[in-house]
Amino acid sequence: MLIPMLQAKLHRATVTATLINYEGSLSVDTDLIAAVGMRLYQQIQIYDITNGARFETYLIPGKPGSGEMCVNGAAARLVMPGDRIIVAAYVQCTPDEADQLVPKVALLDDLNRIITV
Repeated sequence: MLIPMLQAKLHRATVTATLINYEGSLSVDTDLIAAVGMRLYQQIQIYDITNGARFETYLIPGKPGSGEMCVNGAAARLVMPGDRIIVAAYVQCTPDEADQLVPKVALLDDLNRIITV
């Protein structure tokens, strides 16, 4: 049996841009991805704190050190630049792995800089 468990989270990120005419995904500053142990092209869920929207997509690389948080494709219609979001990555774990898992969470400021991990 596998259990979906929270692996990592970027909490209170600020959407920096939206690109509707893109095939879809979330472009994130690769320094932020690395800080919490997420992986490029990993499936993620996004929770918009500002408007309540929730959706799934995957991570693609943004410019390191940029604070980029760009929602691409159809999902760009669900958010606006300036919205605060939570980016959550989940993994499938055995019960033993789940017992040992400690999610890595980064709290971000208004410019998507890490306040705490």
